[in-house]
Amino acid sequence: MEAIDPQFGTLTLLLIAAGAVALLLFLIMKLKLHAFISLVLVSVLTAVVVGFPPGDIPDVLMFGFADTIGSVALLVAFGVMLGRLLEVTGGAQTLADTLIGRFGEKRAPLALGVASLLFGFPIFFDAGLVIFVPIILTVARRFGGSVLYYALPAAGAFAAMHAIVPPHPGPVAAANLIGANVGLTLLVGIPVAVVAWYVGVMLVSRFLAGRVDVPVSDVVFGEIQDGEDAEKPGWRQPSFATVLMLLLIPLVLISFNTVLSTLVETGVLAEGQDWVGFLSLIGITPVALLITVLVAILVLGRPNASMATVSKILDQALGPVCAIILITGAGGMFGGVLELSGIGDALSGSLSDLGISLILQAFIIATLLRVAQGSATVALTTTGGLIAGAVGDAGLSDFKLTLLVIAIAAGATVLSHVNDSGFWLVSRLFGMDEKTTLKTWTVIETTLGLTVFAIASLLWLVT
Repeated sequence: MEAIDPQFGTLTLLLIAAGAVALLLFLIMKLKLHAFISLVLVSVLTAVVVGFPPGDIPDVLMFGFADTIGSVALLVAFGVMLGRLLEVTGGAQTLADTLIGRFGEKRAPLALGVASLLFGFPIFFDAGLVIFVPIILTVARRFGGSVLYYALPAAGAFAAMHAIVPPHPGPVAAANLIGANVGLTLLVGIPVAVVAWYVGVMLVSRFLAGRVDVPVSDVVFGEIQDGEDAEKPGWRQPSFATVLMLLLIPLVLISFNTVLSTLVETGVLAEGQDWVGFLSLIGITPVALLITVLVAILVLGRPNASMATVSKILDQALGPVCAIILITGAGGMFGGVLELSGIGDALSGSLSDLGISLILQAFIIATLLRVAQGSATVALTTTGGLIAGAVGDAGLSDFKLTLLVIAIAAGATVLSHVNDSGFWLVSRLFGMDEKTTLKTWTVIETTLGLTVFAIASLLWLVT
């Protein structure tokens, strides 16, 4: 769906967006109105105020909602099914015990973060986070304290890889738009993402977790005590190799899709080849997770119980996540309304020629687009297109073009808030209210983005 021509000036549109966010926070945090109802209500009001024809508003609302639900619902559903099977069979406990045995209790957050960095290379943010939730919660239950000690390093690692490193769609699109080399962006992006994660996420998460106590949530898996289901007669706790194999299945399958898509997009592989299409199909994230759940049923569920019992376990996993899916979809609805309202276009049009250095210009534009409409990928691609002309005239080296992509990614990462569907996913998966999520996840995303930009700026100055 196309954005409408802005009905107001840039300043007025920005004030409308700010007012919508303020109203949403007031409804949720002050009046305690349910987040799903609040998001839908504010989305409708915003669509009316910015000037959409009344007959178009239903389509406008469905634009962001359907797009978000279409991706999130399947990921969350299959993810929690896998997580539930890992939980009740003791698989999550096996993986947690192995990680702690290798890294030690004090390094458990580091272990989770490093594992998330590795898995986050091909897996998108939301899919990776959902897969890792049972492991994070199991480790948090074992050692106690705020769940933020374990959740923020892992979630921040997935966010860093998703925003900065190809073959994720945002950095690939931005690189192509400004003429940067995708391979070089990958080689530079990985060390930048790792260093920025450690400084901007790992160290900051220790500070935040020590001051914000968030208890371990049962919102996803219900009331489960450690090992209670695994201790039932006839239930066998899986080995570490089995659990690792299950986690590697989506990693490998999704790699097929993301890597092959990148190779086709960059011209390394020809389009339309049957084998590429097949591997890409099984590597689509929902299909990869479906295959993983089927394998988990065979290797975890059926050796321990009847198919009827396994189906009941899976059914019990779905109920608690309905609210997560709906709220996340409504967050996408709100972001979609802001996107189609023309706020982003008006903002970017007024900022495309700021008369400042390209790297700072890229960061500022991406930041404002991220704040205005919520999606990091949209901010990356829009900013890339806006500065492409100026970049072409500047005659930059391949390395500096890569640094521009990283600076755009930095701006597209900061200040995740209520118009970002990822904000709601993190909030609900870890049982945080909106105020706590703003004080923790929004801060983590901002320190991550600022650290990425600081690294890119330093490299820009010395090259």
